[in-house]
Amino acid sequence: MVVFPEMLVPLFVGRPKSISAIELALEDDKRIFLCTQKDPQIVDPTSEDIYTIGTLAYIHQVSRLPEGMLKLLIEGETRMRLEEFSLTGKLFTVTASVYKSPSRETPETTRLRTHIIDLFHRYAGQDRNISKETTAAISDASSASSVADLIAAALELNLEERQFLLEIADVDLRLKELTRVLQDCLDAAAVEQKVQERIKEQMERNQREYYLNEQMKAIRGELADGDQGKSEFEELEERIVQKKLPEHVEERAKQELKKLKLMTSTSAEAAVIRNYLDWILAIPWTEERVLDINLEQVRCVLDQDHYGLDQVKDRIIEFLAVRSLTASLKGPKLCLVGPPGVGKTSLARSIAHALGLEFVRQSLGGVRDEAEIRGHRRTYIGAMPGRIVQGLKKVKTCNPVFLLDEIDKLAQDFRGDPGSALLEVLDPEQNDTFIDHYLDLELDLSNVFFVTTANTLHTIHNPLQDRLEIIEIGSYTDDEKVEIALKHLIPKQLERNGLDKIQVQFQRQAVLKLIHRYTREAGVRRLEQRIGAIARKIAVKLAKGTLKSGAIVRVTPKAVSGYLGPEKFPEPKKEKQNRIGVTQGLAWTEVGGQQLVTEVSVLPGSGQLEITGKLGDVMCESARAAMSYVRSRAEQLNIDPLFYKQVDIHIHVPEGAVPKDGPSAGITMATALVSALTHLPVRGNLAMTGEITLRGRILPVGGLKEKILAAYRGGIYEIVIPKETESELTDIPEYIQEMLTIHLVEDMDQVLRLALVSEGNKDVFRYLEERGTQHPLPGIFGHQQVQSPLPA
Repeated sequence: MVVFPEMLVPLFVGRPKSISAIELALEDDKRIFLCTQKDPQIVDPTSEDIYTIGTLAYIHQVSRLPEGMLKLLIEGETRMRLEEFSLTGKLFTVTASVYKSPSRETPETTRLRTHIIDLFHRYAGQDRNISKETTAAISDASSASSVADLIAAALELNLEERQFLLEIADVDLRLKELTRVLQDCLDAAAVEQKVQERIKEQMERNQREYYLNEQMKAIRGELADGDQGKSEFEELEERIVQKKLPEHVEERAKQELKKLKLMTSTSAEAAVIRNYLDWILAIPWTEERVLDINLEQVRCVLDQDHYGLDQVKDRIIEFLAVRSLTASLKGPKLCLVGPPGVGKTSLARSIAHALGLEFVRQSLGGVRDEAEIRGHRRTYIGAMPGRIVQGLKKVKTCNPVFLLDEIDKLAQDFRGDPGSALLEVLDPEQNDTFIDHYLDLELDLSNVFFVTTANTLHTIHNPLQDRLEIIEIGSYTDDEKVEIALKHLIPKQLERNGLDKIQVQFQRQAVLKLIHRYTREAGVRRLEQRIGAIARKIAVKLAKGTLKSGAIVRVTPKAVSGYLGPEKFPEPKKEKQNRIGVTQGLAWTEVGGQQLVTEVSVLPGSGQLEITGKLGDVMCESARAAMSYVRSRAEQLNIDPLFYKQVDIHIHVPEGAVPKDGPSAGITMATALVSALTHLPVRGNLAMTGEITLRGRILPVGGLKEKILAAYRGGIYEIVIPKETESELTDIPEYIQEMLTIHLVEDMDQVLRLALVSEGNKDVFRYLEERGTQHPLPGIFGHQQVQSPLPA
């Protein structure tokens, strides 16, 4: 607050410094200097946080309150300017000078004083908060300065405006500024009075319309003949009865209808209630589709729609088998996790088709508002139920197959966390009493067959994962892609592009060429796009008349190049060159597995470790762990123990524009680092994946199937993996395992023996021992240059 001269106000004091100042003032002349704080949120202000113009005040009365606080009754005396500010002991002390205008009152001052008192009386007549005592004190004030200060204290102004008036020393200027403020207040009061009169007039008009409407209803009721006289309320009441709503829902609907009858048709709240009743009557509270359970037929439909995916199909069969043996079973909550294009969304549609249920899909990608799931409260303008209720209204049954697509791409901000709102939706112990904020009624979701999809699990928080039965769908093998293309994709694209009048035959080798040379993916989405491109080329020929109806078109591997142009992914070289400091790694991405080359260079320097390639935090930590491992094993590897002080090491993963991260590059970086420091090349026909500890132990990693398939597609048939992932090899098709040589390792010594090439194919550690200790940069530091066992 701002205290003006001649202003009598109570103050509550609680800060220790302020209490010390009060106690010191009471011992002296009972005077204190009051300055306003610029920001009231600052607990311990400094001189920079306080205005320099304040008021000298006299303490009339002091009362002690509980918790050490003081209540003061003070009276402002005169304006003063703060000259010096210091902290003395436990309180602030200041040096202040009198701050006021030296000029005396003039006739102009007298006119301003009379005018402002008149304005204030008009203002006080409109504002009931101003007492008669205040008005009398202003009229009886002894000077124009006192009049101005008393009026400024009585007006409802903000802190900045009050401080501005306090800092105006000249009385005439202060009276002019107050005149402007008072005039603005009077204008605002006049506008408010007009608004109040308009509202009163509108309310009287609405009341008159209400009575007239009631009279018209009574007249229509007298003149009505049979059903022609049914009112809107009667129709709503009939719909509520015919809907056979649950007891608690029917009770709420009748209450809302009762309130609607008491309102005018033009009322804004009446429109809200009508919309609310329409939603209640549109939601399928008890309507459900009967399950026609025939396990053989369901399996046949699933096999026709999708090739493979046996784990998901078995789960559906299990659900139906239990449902056929029990009276009821809560719907499962499946989460299909896999890279794009593997058929997650279409599989959910096939589940609905196989079960004979309705299907509804809601995409959650980018949803960041909790109200999208739970709905908005009816107090908001344009409020609607959430996406769950909207989906049920769309299908008109309470037991559909409900797909929540892209659940891993939910976002969150200040409007809430939609992922947390889904906990109640997907929890089988809670979703039978799900409450949407708009409906504010319990809705049973236990019969809904929820299916969710995601590309990755790490962005779904753990409490939500616990509510889901997670089924991972891995990458397709080449044979699976061929079968999917021949049985599903090609017929679909031919029909979509109007080629049912001619016979188009895709040779199996042509499909394999599309897979190997024109696509690189875990699923089949890009493959379907390439098939569609070929179909469009053939459609152009048919439209131009080059092909006649009934013609046979054979798509051969040679024809594929003619339709699609040069190969996007040339055939990889079977023979991989052995290189020093270069290791073939394997990585998992959201679109499947891929090869990830790691390069290491050793340069003259002072012990700097540089890591490039737009790597994430986890991969950078793996690089540092590999560096620490090599330093701890320098003696066994016969490397100069002080190498890290004399050289700079640069670890780089190519394709720097592509972000990379994950805990599977540890052994790759360690192998490349040892190769660069010992000048032993790494086998180019060997790929590896695994995480490393500081002691050289190999930890398991995920995405093994995708990584092995990536190596297989890249022409690398010898792979190093952690021994603890051996159980996951069952997911790899047998014909691929027969073509690969898979090494199971437990520590880095095994990896180095497999990966590094020594002269005469000797054991790596034995060869390094015989060769003796070498500096990482031979020849530069006076050491003998060591020739590489293999030519550059």
